[in-house]
Amino acid sequence: MTLPDSGRVAVYDQPNGPFRLVDYPLRQPAAGEVLARNRMATICRSDIHTWQGHRPGPCPGLLGHEIIGDIVALGDGVTRDMRGDSLNLGDRITWSEYFIPGSSYFTDVLDLPQKSHGVDKYGHMAATTAPHHHGGFGEYCYIVPRSWILRLPDVLTDAEATPLNCGVATMIAVTEAAQIRIGQTVVIQGLGLLGLYGAAIAKARGARAVIGLDTDAARRTRASRFGVDLSLDPGTEKAELLRQIHALCLPEGPDVAIEVCGVAQAIPQGIDLLRTGGTYVLAGVVNPLAMVTLDANLILKKMLTVRGIHNYHPRNLIEALDFVVANRARFPFHELVDGRYPLDRVGDAMADAAAQRVLRAAIIP
Repeated sequence: MTLPDSGRVAVYDQPNGPFRLVDYPLRQPAAGEVLARNRMATICRSDIHTWQGHRPGPCPGLLGHEIIGDIVALGDGVTRDMRGDSLNLGDRITWSEYFIPGSSYFTDVLDLPQKSHGVDKYGHMAATTAPHHHGGFGEYCYIVPRSWILRLPDVLTDAEATPLNCGVATMIAVTEAAQIRIGQTVVIQGLGLLGLYGAAIAKARGARAVIGLDTDAARRTRASRFGVDLSLDPGTEKAELLRQIHALCLPEGPDVAIEVCGVAQAIPQGIDLLRTGGTYVLAGVVNPLAMVTLDANLILKKMLTVRGIHNYHPRNLIEALDFVVANRARFPFHELVDGRYPLDRVGDAMADAAAQRVLRAAIIP
């Protein structure tokens, strides 16, 4: 296939700065690479935090890591996806949000490839870094070696497929770490996209009851369609909040609490809500210096298990795809991507997403 000479990307030059379109050259993919024409990229909360300067990020910045695209060129040696299915020109694919430099102690011994030294992410590099097209806010993306690629089934819409490689796979990892079992009760702090997928996955794993906490009334209302049995404002007076939650989590309180609100000050509340012997999983406080003061004696006295999840294991990407395919009729996942913007309106999309005027904004290059 003959490629165009260049492709456009949307970049910003400083935190909170405007986005501008820049053309960078295109080349045939090198050995082990795939070149995709981006179909959709959804804006993750971490994209917003990076743009706002709350997380370190190089400039001129190219964001977007929740991406799907169509294969336009295959480098030598790339013939199959991570499941063993053949890859061909025109296939619609997703790929891991991160890539690693190669084999290491983390991959070979600890089974933590997502934490390998030298790991890097799509949509986290300066646009000036070759091959330039390595994010979702652009027309093309080079998928480099030591990424994981999955061919997408036709049954999924783009809106259902795009969050797979970040939001959904992350929540697969989170619920796996929480070890949610049949009949357990789960509290989820934050009812954005991560929280809603977490609720749906918890129900699919057999949770008896899921309680969602969010300050936004519209999000609390929406949550009932994704497996949340009771939605509450976390600012509710403590005794009343405990009464309502424990009434649904008899006899001793919630078995599991999951933090995906990104607010460090919510952590003491999560620990306080859990029953003795419960499990707390943190996945939302991804910003550096998320400082919090808590009574550590409660962790000891209540014999709690506290886990942190950052990135996900490659197998979680396959599990995310299988979960959405199996449950798309049960939960309206397609509704979660509720804003669509062309590439020249990335700034509007980021502003709307930051102000929570949309749940998940999508860039359509």
